[in-house]
Order: sequence, then C-alpha cells, then structure tokens
Amino acid sequence: MKATVFLGGGRITSALVAGLRLAGYKHPIVVHDRHSKKLQDLERQYRVIVKEDLAGAVKLANLLVVAVRPESVCELLKEIGELEFRRRLTTVSLAAGIPLSRLQARLGLPVRWARAMPSPVCRSGRGLTGLTFGRGLSASERTAVRNLFTSVGAVVEIPEKQFDAFTVTYSSSHGYHALAVLARAAEAVGLDHKTALLGAAHALADGIATWRSGNLSLEQLLKEAATPGGIAEATMAALDRAGFGRIVQHGLCSGITRASKNASLL
Repeated sequence: MKATVFLGGGRITSALVAGLRLAGYKHPIVVHDRHSKKLQDLERQYRVIVKEDLAGAVKLANLLVVAVRPESVCELLKEIGELEFRRRLTTVSLAAGIPLSRLQARLGLPVRWARAMPSPVCRSGRGLTGLTFGRGLSASERTAVRNLFTSVGAVVEIPEKQFDAFTVTYSSSHGYHALAVLARAAEAVGLDHKTALLGAAHALADGIATWRSGNLSLEQLLKEAATPGGIAEATMAALDRAGFGRIVQHGLCSGITRASKNASLL
C-alpha cells in the first residue's frame, strides 16, 4: 500500500484530513504522531490509518507531508534520516518560514521537497494553498502534490521568495480577528451581541463574496458602498486617520519577522 502520510496529527492535519474526506480523496491516508490521543481522535473521526511508529509510517508513503511545528522539524528530519531508506520520495513541508534550501540540507536526495501553506479553511473545501517546488521534482510528482491540495480548495504556485509574505497575508485569522473586533465595537455603540455578529459578518463575508463572484472591481464596490458625505465614508475616513492601514502593515511585518526566526531553527 502506498499512501499519503502525514507526520504530525495536529490542527492543520486535522483540517486537511477533514477536507480530503469531504472531497472523497481516493488515496489511503496515514497519520503518525507520538501522542496516541491525537491518533485515536483522528482514527475515530476520519477513518485514517494511524501509526505511532515513524519507520512504519514513512515506509507506506508515496507522498509524505511534514506537518509538525517549525521547532520540531529538525529533530523529525534527523529521525527520518536515520531510517536509511533509499528510495525516491516526494515530501511536502508545511513548516512556516523554513526554506527549501534548509530542508534539502537536512534531508536531501533521494528525497524531493516542496513547500505548502494550506489554510485551515480547507476542512470545508474552501481552502487556499500556496505551493512552491524544489529542484528535481518530476511533472508527475508536482501533479500529485497539486492534486492533494486542489482536493481541499484553490492552489496558487508562487516563488519561494514570496512565501513569507503570502503566509502572513492569506491566513483566515485575519477574517476571524476582524469579525471579532468589528462585533465588539458594534456592541460598544449599542448593538446586542447576536445582532452585532450578524451585521459584522455581513460586512466582511457577504461583501467580499460579492467582490469574488461579481464583475465590479474593488474600487467600484467601495464607491458603491460609501456614498460621498454618508455614514460609511465617514467611518472609513476615521479608520484611515486613526492609522488602520499602518496597523495592518505593522502586523504583517511582525509575522514576517516570526517566519524569519523560524528559518534559523533548522
């Protein structure tokens, strides 16, 4: 049996497996983790094959997905290297900030590397994944990687030099954070909690859905939504004067700094 094998049974693996099951993914799915409770939960919820033994999991892999935290990647790759396998293996790292060159230096040929940044929204089939490929991957190997992630949403292939900027921009945490902040502000000016969430969710989710599905540009929609001299225009102008754009950029820069520190872990 040749399977898609996840090393690490945490949140992103859970989200990916949920999306793959929703999509009817045909290949066997194996998950390795040192924590038996995680494996039991994944086995029960998603009918995956679980392996507490790393060697046993890697042996089954046709496509290997490294889905542990960046600080755990170094030790995991050391353990894989000690297995002394001698076959070609496509391996995908989900570790934010760790470049292909570091991964290849730790675990090189016959392993071929790709990097992916999948969104947790992939559990619903509406994910977005950034992909970049290392040297030596064949066309069929690249296709296998793409197919894994297109099963759970859209895929965009980008140069690795843009990966950290993509990572700090595409996260669904921005939407959740904005929803929470806007709803709290709405409560502060008089709305009850339920109505505040309803209104804030419409402002963010339905407005953006209209942009994605329609023929109007973002600039046109902004003009349509904010009548000159109206309430929406006054609200947006006040946000801009308060430094809304600078605050968002500051947040992205902090995320990129964190990603750069991750690179030094390997």
